[in-house]
Amino acid sequence: MIQGPVTSGRHGWAFNRPLIDLAEKGYVEAEFFLTGEAATYALAPGAEFSRDGQWRAQPKGKVPFKTRFLVYRPGDPAKFNGTVVVCWNNVTAGYELFFGESPEVLEEGYAYVCATVQRVGVHGFEANPQGLAAWDPERYGDLAIPSDDASYDIFSQVARAVGPGRDRTVDPMGGLEVKTVIGVGASQSAGRLATYINAVHPLAPEQGGHAFDGYMLQIYFGSGTALEASDRPINAAAANIRLPRGEVLIREDLDAPVMIVNTELEAISCQTVRQPDTDRFRTWEAAGLTHVSFQAQLTRNEKYLRDFGVAPPAPSQQINRIYLQPLYDAALHHLNRWVNGGPPPPSQPLIDFDGDGEVIRDKYGLATGGIRLPQVAAPVAVNSSAPVTDDFAGRLRGTNRPFDPATLAALHRDETDYLAKFSQAAAAAVEAGVMSPRDVEPAVAEAAQEYRRAVEIGARQPAPAAG
Repeated sequence: MIQGPVTSGRHGWAFNRPLIDLAEKGYVEAEFFLTGEAATYALAPGAEFSRDGQWRAQPKGKVPFKTRFLVYRPGDPAKFNGTVVVCWNNVTAGYELFFGESPEVLEEGYAYVCATVQRVGVHGFEANPQGLAAWDPERYGDLAIPSDDASYDIFSQVARAVGPGRDRTVDPMGGLEVKTVIGVGASQSAGRLATYINAVHPLAPEQGGHAFDGYMLQIYFGSGTALEASDRPINAAAANIRLPRGEVLIREDLDAPVMIVNTELEAISCQTVRQPDTDRFRTWEAAGLTHVSFQAQLTRNEKYLRDFGVAPPAPSQQINRIYLQPLYDAALHHLNRWVNGGPPPPSQPLIDFDGDGEVIRDKYGLATGGIRLPQVAAPVAVNSSAPVTDDFAGRLRGTNRPFDPATLAALHRDETDYLAKFSQAAAAAVEAGVMSPRDVEPAVAEAAQEYRRAVEIGARQPAPAAG
């Protein structure tokens, strides 16, 4: 059963909604509740969690649930491109993280659905719960997800609630004619989505399968999750867990396209489970980028301040400063064309590793191989996945180290020369299909700021000793 749009609550807005006014972009934002019974799954008799991802699962039982999903959709049906992206909301922080208000989504007419499918999203961690029910008991107090075992089928049910064959009694899509549905998950959610793809997607529709037309796994560490999970979630930051290593492939017999979009950091984990590009599979790896950038952390902090009323610590100036969202947007553009019968995304070079599994780096410290966005192809700093601090958050945020004055001067005569080289590199990225033309101008403007920052930091460095 679908209820909504939801407007109640003490805050007056849906948790983690965009910072921008979607109405100014011609979009409608609406939140809905979904109530029902979710199937849980187990391996079929004789099956195993094999490395090849050929997992045979079957329904095990059902559990009741009530959850929410947040919809962004074009207000004008003529602006809708026919594709709904359903995001598996990330709960690693103990509250939900998602971002669907990107230029590709809003300018190209997608609908975007942010789905709460895991227990932590509703109930939070036991210590200092920050889930939906604690954040706004008036709005979310009767939501309930008993176990993450239900997450897979809840994801399917959200997809069907917004898909082409949906019940329109209460229509979250406002009458839009949906053609295709794409499932997206990032980081922790990508691991769960990998299990969904390998175990649930192949099932018959009446068992929860075949709810999506294609998938994108973002910043994916190469490991799936259990079908039957512990009811006690792990606070990864508090436990200071190590980053996972790749253990499983995406099954090769899928009838839906799958795309993995990774940075240098996840490529390290995934190097042992790399798969060749096929007519149903693509992997992109971007050199110099990492899991969480300075820009992304600023957005997260601003949302946190609005939603929780407390300012989190400012991000370190030393963390990676190459924003990942433009690469996601380029990938989504290709994936949408692919699932609608067009050509697959262009294959891209992968990051280089040596025989010991270490990233090969050039004389500046930049990773070789892989997608080379203009910040790497025309650099003013070393951006890498190497952490500044050896804690859980530090391992995700990487490094930014501006070049010293001598290196900067040897590479670029001045700011004008640098921006000319950066613009050439951006044009090459557009030609390669890994950057949208719309992202070039803001990237060049940011590049000017980064050049000036490198000059300023260099000027504060002590002069080298004579002789």
